[in-house]
Parts: sequence; structure tokens; C-alpha cells
Amino acid sequence: MSRQLILDLKLKETHTLDNYIIGNNQLLLMLLDAMAQKQGEQQLFIWGESGVGKSHLMQAACHLASENSYSVSYLPLGQLIDYSPQLLDGMETMDLICIDDLEQVIGKPEWQEQLFNLINRVRETTNHLLFSASLPPNELDLQLEDLRSRLNWGPVISIQPLADEDLQTALQQRARSRGFELPDSVCSYMLKHYARDMNGLFSKLQVLEHASLAQHRLITVPFVKEVID
Repeated sequence: MSRQLILDLKLKETHTLDNYIIGNNQLLLMLLDAMAQKQGEQQLFIWGESGVGKSHLMQAACHLASENSYSVSYLPLGQLIDYSPQLLDGMETMDLICIDDLEQVIGKPEWQEQLFNLINRVRETTNHLLFSASLPPNELDLQLEDLRSRLNWGPVISIQPLADEDLQTALQQRARSRGFELPDSVCSYMLKHYARDMNGLFSKLQVLEHASLAQHRLITVPFVKEVID
């Protein structure tokens, strides 16, 4: 089981490497797979715009490390930033520490100092650190320049957005996992008319699923127009 130390934070069971559509992110998947086995890079920083799957990949790495009997901690700073940064004390004892939403520490000097200290402590161990943010370290408005330097100690990898065919695969895979088929025509319509971030598309897919069940109707392009447009 994943060891979650703070606020009983839970990993989403659906967020695994197996069901992540890779697209042009093969190198990143290789680095994450190695890290989850306590191999490869000791520190990794991934970044990308909203909806490209940063949190999915962070939690997927935690799942895989946990399956390999390593201790993990997933820390989404979007949920934790209003707590004391002292919650990072002792975190270096975990085999894999995943810190999501790093942009949340902008304007929070105490959090930046604690992260700086955590990185230094982890470097003295064989444990691993994984960070994610919406921007690379050099573009984050950090007050503590030493933290920026530490965040660049490992590879900095951008998550590449999915091409249309990969987005369609992701949508249809999600639909099948929920027990229904999504026609190609519906996928094409959704990709043409709605924002292309996966979180938004998956949310619309859930709305369509519920409406389809409630009305006992198949999901077609006219149905999508009726329910969502």
C-alpha cells in the first residue's frame, strides 16, 4: 500500500503508467519507470500546461514504486500550501517523494526554504525526488534563487501535448473503462469544438455518460450538441 503521511492523501487508482497515452513522451516515461525502481536519475522535474497529465504521471510513479515495495509520498501543493511547510520535515526518509503543483510556492518564502532544505537532505540519501509545475524552474517567479538552482540539479522535461489521434485514443480508452463505446465521429466533434486539455475532455465525457444513462440514449454527435453545447 502507498504510505501517505499528510492528510491521508489518496492516489487515484486510475492514474497508472499503463493507461497513460504516451504520445511523444517516451523518454519521460522511461525516466519515471526507472525512478520508480530506485534507478536512474535521483531528481526529475516535469512541467507542462494544464491538462497534459502531470498529476497522472506523478501518481503513476507512486503506484509503480509502491508495487515495487518502496515507500512513497505524493504531495499536491495545491491542497497543502495553506499548511505549515514543516510538514516536509523527515520526508527525505521516503524512497520516492513526488511534489506536485510546485508553482504554488511562488510568493511563499518559507515553503521555498523548506523545499531547498529537503532537496539538500535527499541528496545525502539514495532516495528520489519528482517535481511538477506549469513552468520550468527558470521561468518560475521564485524569490529563493538557490531553490531554482537546486530544481535544476536533475533533468527538466516538458510534457508534450497529445496529437489528435492520441487524444482520440485516450477518450475512447476512458469510455471503454467506464463500460461504453465512444464513436470516432463523437471524438472528432469533441476535439474540434472543445478545449483540448484532457481534464476538460474527461469531464465532458462524464457528463455525456450520465446523460446517456439517464435518458437511455446512445452517445452521438446530435446528443453531444444537445447535452453540452
